[in-house]
Amino acid sequence: MNVGPSGFNNAPVTRAIVIACTIFTIIFGVRGHGNQLGWSYQDIFQKLQIWKLIISAFTFSSTPELVFGLYLLYYFRVFERQIGSNKYSVFLLFSFVVSLFLEVLALQLIKDPSLSILSGPYGLIFSSFVPFYLDIPVSTRFRLFSLNFSDKTFIYLAGLQLLFSSWKRSIVPGLCGIIAGCLYRLNFCRIRKVKFPEFITSFFARLSWPSTGNLPPPSAPARNAPGNVPIFAGRQMEGNYPAPVSSTPEPPEDAISMLVSMGFDRNSARQALIRSRNDVNIATNVLLESQSR
Repeated sequence: MNVGPSGFNNAPVTRAIVIACTIFTIIFGVRGHGNQLGWSYQDIFQKLQIWKLIISAFTFSSTPELVFGLYLLYYFRVFERQIGSNKYSVFLLFSFVVSLFLEVLALQLIKDPSLSILSGPYGLIFSSFVPFYLDIPVSTRFRLFSLNFSDKTFIYLAGLQLLFSSWKRSIVPGLCGIIAGCLYRLNFCRIRKVKFPEFITSFFARLSWPSTGNLPPPSAPARNAPGNVPIFAGRQMEGNYPAPVSSTPEPPEDAISMLVSMGFDRNSARQALIRSRNDVNIATNVLLESQSR
């Protein structure tokens, strides 16, 4: 299963969330305060401890949850690359608000003083499992002990580990996140048409720490070497992906076969490779985005 280049290239929002979760968890979570961050019925409807809601949104309560949570957040950066940082920011905000509302509603219905909702960005993580299930194709299948598995199995197992990490305290926010992801998928209130202005994602790009997977900042204009084409030239962008140029060579047969093996039409796979300058990762995202329209 190919999710694109390594690192946080073209995923500044995901990078900012991963950094925030790491810092908040180190400060408030794994240093012994994790059990105090879970919020209960009294925190919302009696004490109104809003600060707990804000801190707990980015704080895992234990090191194992941090490991699995960061792994899933890092993997799901593929969706930011697919729909763009502006729309992905809306997806995250929508998932957070809706899942938080559903969690509050669940506490209101249960009214169990002993039940507290686990801290951590569970709504953001589990809402991403909806497009993961529907949009990411299986590229590899294998058998183990007479059981069929795929490369997506490991993501599902990490999600199950996180979902059942603290039983009721983690299941409730996880299920609320899945519902939020379904509502976004169903285009509730036409939310899929909304996107933030460009300056917001630029803010995330400046706020985040640099990573090894990022492209270097553009330098002064220079003449291209023969055969070289700027990858993300501003006038050649079509949607979130680069438009084809005349110098793009014919897509290699193995790249076309790889996309066809994922279930895409051969001609569509060829056109997507031409649009992406024979980058299989970007071509896959182009095909997935065209199917979701």
